[in-house]
Amino acid sequence: MSDLQRQARALGDPTRHSVFRYVVDAGRPVYVAELVEHFGFNHNSIRQHLAKLVDAGLVREQTSAAQGRGRPRLAYVVAPATHERWGAVGPYEQLSMWLAEIVRTGDSPVEVGRRVGAQVVDAGSGSEGADPAADPAADPIGEFVDRMAGLGFEPSVRRRGEGYDVTLHACPFSSTAVADPATVCDLHLGLAQGVASRISGLVIDELEAKDPRRAHCHLRCH
Repeated sequence: MSDLQRQARALGDPTRHSVFRYVVDAGRPVYVAELVEHFGFNHNSIRQHLAKLVDAGLVREQTSAAQGRGRPRLAYVVAPATHERWGAVGPYEQLSMWLAEIVRTGDSPVEVGRRVGAQVVDAGSGSEGADPAADPAADPIGEFVDRMAGLGFEPSVRRRGEGYDVTLHACPFSSTAVADPATVCDLHLGLAQGVASRISGLVIDELEAKDPRRAHCHLRCH
């Protein structure tokens, strides 16, 4: 069975298709408890649907940073290769819209990126994706990593002195970044700053850009 056939079969179930569309429309990592609350099913039912979507390569399972002393949570995001095939907005379609905004407004890539990053958080507020500014107990760096994961950067974080070093293991726009690294990297920096602007107590200090074909760029923040 081909990948396309396997994905079509997974989406043939109406409930599973609705779960997939919820993850697509969220534009950020989605958690089981959030889906349970939204659809009214029990945890096991939701986990079974998610497992089918993961097996079909439609969504990806990732470990989200724990908040407080709790165990790391499993989060679900749309698999990059499935965006255009199943009606979601793909990364390069997003990039084209952002580049068009740069041309239309005359704003810098960093400024446009900041607006987009802030909109990602505003649009993604929900049961477990609410703005941490409203929750003093929330973990700012964990929320930031979640949001950047939803944008396709595959981040990881480690403590660095009084701050944090967030490694971006993937570049969602690597082909364009090779041709014009200044523009795309500035967009990335703006995206990170925009996301951080909606997260209480988090400041982005700098982006250390690497070869986009290998990714592993570093965001320094505190």
